[in-house]
Amino acid sequence: MEKHSHSIKKHELRGPQKTIFPMAKTKNVLSPKLSLILLNIFIIATIAAVANAGSNDLGSRSSKTRRPWPFKKLNKPVVLMISSDGFRFGYQFKTDTPNIDLLISGGTEAKRGLIPVFPTVTFPNHYSIATGLYPAYHGIIMNTFTDPVTGEVFNKGLQPKWWLGEPLWVTAVNQGLKAVTYFWPGSEVPKGSWTCLEVYCPRFNNSVPLEERVDSVLSHFDHPEDEIPDLLMLYFNEPDKAGHKYGPDDPRLTNAVSRIDKMIGRVIEGLKKREIFDEVHVILLGDHGMVTNCECNEKAIYIDDLAGWIKLPAAWIQAYSPVLAINPQWGKNVENQGEKNAEVVAKMNEALSSGEVKNGDLLKVYLKEKLPERLHYSESSRIPPIIGMVGEGLMVRQNRTNSQECYGDHGFDNKFFSMRTIFVGHGSRFRRGKKVPSFENVQIYSVVADILGLRPAPNNGSSLFPRSILLPFGATREIEYEV
Repeated sequence: MEKHSHSIKKHELRGPQKTIFPMAKTKNVLSPKLSLILLNIFIIATIAAVANAGSNDLGSRSSKTRRPWPFKKLNKPVVLMISSDGFRFGYQFKTDTPNIDLLISGGTEAKRGLIPVFPTVTFPNHYSIATGLYPAYHGIIMNTFTDPVTGEVFNKGLQPKWWLGEPLWVTAVNQGLKAVTYFWPGSEVPKGSWTCLEVYCPRFNNSVPLEERVDSVLSHFDHPEDEIPDLLMLYFNEPDKAGHKYGPDDPRLTNAVSRIDKMIGRVIEGLKKREIFDEVHVILLGDHGMVTNCECNEKAIYIDDLAGWIKLPAAWIQAYSPVLAINPQWGKNVENQGEKNAEVVAKMNEALSSGEVKNGDLLKVYLKEKLPERLHYSESSRIPPIIGMVGEGLMVRQNRTNSQECYGDHGFDNKFFSMRTIFVGHGSRFRRGKKVPSFENVQIYSVVADILGLRPAPNNGSSLFPRSILLPFGATREIEYEV
């Protein structure tokens, strides 16, 4: 980890905490009679403990206290996490989704959706789900970007140096558990003890049918008992693909949602066939939502319109939409570059607020360190010095075109409801039929770690959050866990 560019504030991260109780000192001496009584009690307790350990040695490998697992088919907790890319919250109401509904009715749902991290795009959010870190801390700040310091380009690459933090699959294998992934972004990257063979962790191939992906993951449950993975993570690239191509309101998008529901049905059927549906913790979620960009020329802001105030060289602009990213190239010999960046921001905002730039009031430009704190998008040298936040569904372009295509997009401020996605958890640790308030996806890492009995790595989630969404280990699903 590069200390100068990706330092993580201690107060931003939460990991496991241990409380040490000092042994009390005493000068009291026990009588021989009392000592004999205590010795007998100790022997009986020891025999009982050994017998109990022999019959219930099924708890977490990372736990010092063995805990009984209440089911018969699987001898341990198992998590199957499924991501449906671009599944905007509300898609489940567009058409019949009986299989998703089954998970919801028998499990726990984020009532008004799961909140993605900013920027609301695929790679940063999938890696935030996996690590519990905001993009500024795990390093994947966009799907593609240029490091302003080194000039190196990241384009969904697999070089370990880009991928910071500790994802769930690494946490699992580091603590003696087994993990497999299927197309989950970032899981193909060798990292520490994680060097998953392609037979267990296939390299992304968009042409692989969704059915084949499901069947491949389910086949792991046919292995001998001690070879069944503890953690399985599966990725679907729909309905994001349809959402981008047609927009969120097109019937063809609805067809893609129906197809995802059928895949969830295939998962449920496969687990039921193996008599383990109630034993596996199935988590269904998405990475972000989607919004229409129809009438795009009417919903655009043009950089050329700012020319009366400031002319921005095209080479400075790393990305236009939905996040405007500007990295001024002042040259090594120019002093006070921070002040010059501030002048650029001031001139741009002056132009945008003048009333003379079309839709100018819907773009706000910031020095990255001045971005709203709720975005957690400043603590990385990989983030360009100047960031522009555009209104919902709008775009930034260099100049006017005659393009009138109608499509969908995402990446906008995560405060917009259209950027929310789904979260459903089904399994013995999830409350049946429970609705919980919306939460950020950085909390999911600790939830999975809790289910699997793992010691979580430092992360941006709350160590107390799992208590708000999970039942205590071993509790029946009818019991509410008060927090």
